[in-house]
Amino acid sequence: MNMPRLLWTGIFSAVTLFAAPVASTFAAAPMAKFSAPGFYRTMVGDFEVTVLSDGTVALPVDKLLTNTTPEKIEKALHKYYLHSPVATSVNGFLINTGNKLVLIDTGAGKFFGPTLGRLPANLKAAGYAPEQVDEIYITHMHSDHIGGLVDGDKAAFPNAIVRADQHDADTWLSKANMDKAPEDAKGGYQNAMTALNPYIQAGKFKPFSGNTELLPGISAIETPGHTPGHSIYKVESKGQTLMLWGDLMHVASVQFDNPAVTIQFDKDSKEAAVQRKKAYADAAEHSYLVGAAHLSFPALGHLRKEGKGYAWVPLNYEPQQ
Repeated sequence: MNMPRLLWTGIFSAVTLFAAPVASTFAAAPMAKFSAPGFYRTMVGDFEVTVLSDGTVALPVDKLLTNTTPEKIEKALHKYYLHSPVATSVNGFLINTGNKLVLIDTGAGKFFGPTLGRLPANLKAAGYAPEQVDEIYITHMHSDHIGGLVDGDKAAFPNAIVRADQHDADTWLSKANMDKAPEDAKGGYQNAMTALNPYIQAGKFKPFSGNTELLPGISAIETPGHTPGHSIYKVESKGQTLMLWGDLMHVASVQFDNPAVTIQFDKDSKEAAVQRKKAYADAAEHSYLVGAAHLSFPALGHLRKEGKGYAWVPLNYEPQQ
């Protein structure tokens, strides 16, 4: 088909005129380099549960995991398209019962560097203020679970009662234990004292011992091993259950397939493995919802028995209105 040269020239010029700026605009668009605020909501019966991200920390799991080998760890990570160090979530869980606002674990605060300490900002993004939190339940007193309790030397949650198992309080708040600890372990004791002291001085630290109902619908269950007073929390409403595991497990890609794998952070790794196996079996048998401090955010899902191990089934995304 023949077309006059003048018409061809006009068409070519128009295409060039309109195409060039579009390509240039797209190429110049800056990378945003951030994600949406880290909170996620779901309901457990009548209770509103908000998962709060404190950020992530890169863990050299090939060097930290025990009762296994680096080769087995690498193979397990490869199955999930991961490699060490693994970006590991740190999560807290906010439970609104309708009568009380309860926070389970507080993140690392200033104790772990710039990639963590984001829980306070995500709490506010989720629509709550620190002053509204009534009670805080600590799974155990490792620094990445208690650091968010303080803002400098002041209580970050000025109206909250803080609760944790007495065995952990006796361990981590003891100057005698700190003095006896190896030099590289003393910081954990000092962090615990720094985080809890404002609440102790205000009469707002109220430890419990063993299995205890803390509020209607929320109970502590003793699971010693990772620390002497490690506790998990059972949340129940209208026949629905959420079990919050704390540090019962750390590396999903390895420890669901093989619950016998332990980690250097465990005070008593054999007991920690016993508690993990027991919790896995119960979750798979009863099909209730599970959350944990170091599962990838938003850290909620179910467990299914699979061969000699377990498969993790993340909660299907359903936005809350």
